[in-house]
Amino acid sequence: MPSNETMKFNINFERDAEIKEIITTVYQALKEKGYNPISQMVGYILSGDPTYITSHQNARSIIGRAERDELLEVILKKYLEDCEK
Repeated sequence: MPSNETMKFNINFERDAEIKEIITTVYQALKEKGYNPISQMVGYILSGDPTYITSHQNARSIIGRAERDELLEVILKKYLEDCEK
């Protein structure tokens, strides 16, 4: 018997998970190449200059799948969630 209730679909949750995967993948690629991943990613987020991100493991292309404001939003959400624990 079909339900008359509207199904809710959380696109933000799925996008946040995708962005977390992007951040993790890029972090690992930068680390593998011997860079300071935090400094490099901050430089990229602030400037938008893709040369802050290595092309190793296709990281530069991968980070381009998310807007910089999306990256920052997910990072800030995670930080604030951890502060509330």
